[in-house]
Amino acid sequence: MSDHQYKFDVSMSCGGCSGAVERVLKKLEGVKSYEVSLESQTATVVTEPTLEYDTVLSTIKKTGKAVTKGEADGKEMAV
Repeated sequence: MSDHQYKFDVSMSCGGCSGAVERVLKKLEGVKSYEVSLESQTATVVTEPTLEYDTVLSTIKKTGKAVTKGEADGKEMAV
C-alpha cells in the first residue's frame, strides 16, 4: 500500500488560523508531511496508508475552521 495524499480547502482568515490547523496535524499519528497555506486556503497532507481521510478531516474540523472541499488521492470526497 502506498501513502495517501489528502487535500482540503479550509477557510482561514489569519496566521493564527493556519497555525491551529498545523498544530493539530503535527500531533496526528500517521501524518508524514503537511503543508498549510493561508494564501491558497488549503491544507495538503501526506499520510501513512493506515490513516483514513475521515480521521484527518475530523481533526482539521476540531479547530473550528470550515472545510469547504476535500480530496483523497485526487478524488473528490464528501466534507
